[in-house]
Amino acid sequence: MYTQIFKHGLLIGGALSLSGCGFTEDHRGNEALVAAEQTAEKQAVDDGKIPCAVSGATIMMRVCQIEQAQTEQGLVLTMRHPDGGFRRLQVVKDGRGVIAADGADQAKVTVLGNHEIEVVLSGDRYRLPAKIKGASAAGTAAAPAPAPVPAHYGAF
Repeated sequence: MYTQIFKHGLLIGGALSLSGCGFTEDHRGNEALVAAEQTAEKQAVDDGKIPCAVSGATIMMRVCQIEQAQTEQGLVLTMRHPDGGFRRLQVVKDGRGVIAADGADQAKVTVLGNHEIEVVLSGDRYRLPAKIKGASAAGTAAAPAPAPVPAHYGAF
């Protein structure tokens, strides 16, 4: 009863990187490269995979499959590792974003920007697209500290 999520994920890499590097019409030769990067990013988001570093890995790679299921406790995200392992997170509405759905370990959530959080659980790291509650229209987080909410579910 699991379904893939993030089919309509966020494209943040290509457009944001262009605004900060002085991209102008003088760089028309780069347009094909930019288009290719944007297409690759969109395909990566649409395939239901997220960046992760699991089983002792130090480098994030987009190899973990993410699924969602509605349970009696609420929405649960399952991150499946390439080696068959998995971790489960429960989406909560109390400002923390997600917590460990089972086990004794606690999930540590770090806001990486207006559209991304990093979750560390038992040494495994996951990057999730997120809407940050309280983020301003100018793209900066408003005080107090923003509450991360996995994207696709909206701000609570």
